[in-house]
Amino acid sequence: MDKKIIITIGRQFGSGGKSVADALGSKLGIPVYDHELIIKAAQDSGFSAELFVQSDEKKRFFSLSSIFAGSYSTDTENYMSDKGLFRMQCETIRRIAAEGPAVIVGRCSDYILRDMDCVLDVFLTSPVEVRAERVASRLGISEEAALDMLEKRDKARAEYYNYYTFGDWGVASTYDLCLDSSIMGIEGTAEFIIDFARRSGKL
Repeated sequence: MDKKIIITIGRQFGSGGKSVADALGSKLGIPVYDHELIIKAAQDSGFSAELFVQSDEKKRFFSLSSIFAGSYSTDTENYMSDKGLFRMQCETIRRIAAEGPAVIVGRCSDYILRDMDCVLDVFLTSPVEVRAERVASRLGISEEAALDMLEKRDKARAEYYNYYTFGDWGVASTYDLCLDSSIMGIEGTAEFIIDFARRSGKL
């Protein structure tokens, strides 16, 4: 690859964001970071991955005494704010971007890397009924339960993104490209993103 492209993927829950990211990674031969980013952030910081998992795209507070990886004070009044964890994750995302091409899913990565010219910010959506059917099939739950999950997960993602970026999660003007992944499917959506990246000079 001639250029060091970083593709960030924002996504509605159930829109196939991780699948599209994996397809992009496979087609371009570059690493994809989603939950892997959480493990890397934990390794970089010295904290337990569980701490990052529990705070993933949520606004919460956590006790360090029960989750800290390694020796630490057992004072139960000792807490790490979600802002502290977010800063650690920011450092990891910026380090990944500095090292080479990558696809990064969610976690405000478009905002964190906003000063890098090589970044292409994508947001994926799909009609609610399509997302509910996909989630219900994937998790083996009813579509009613899936609809409830969609609402809660999207609300959490929006609150997390808006809180840390002072922006608007899912609003078209925030991103370079917004796509309904149900129109072309996973592979077609990935191909379209690659074509757009080439036409825009990012790739």
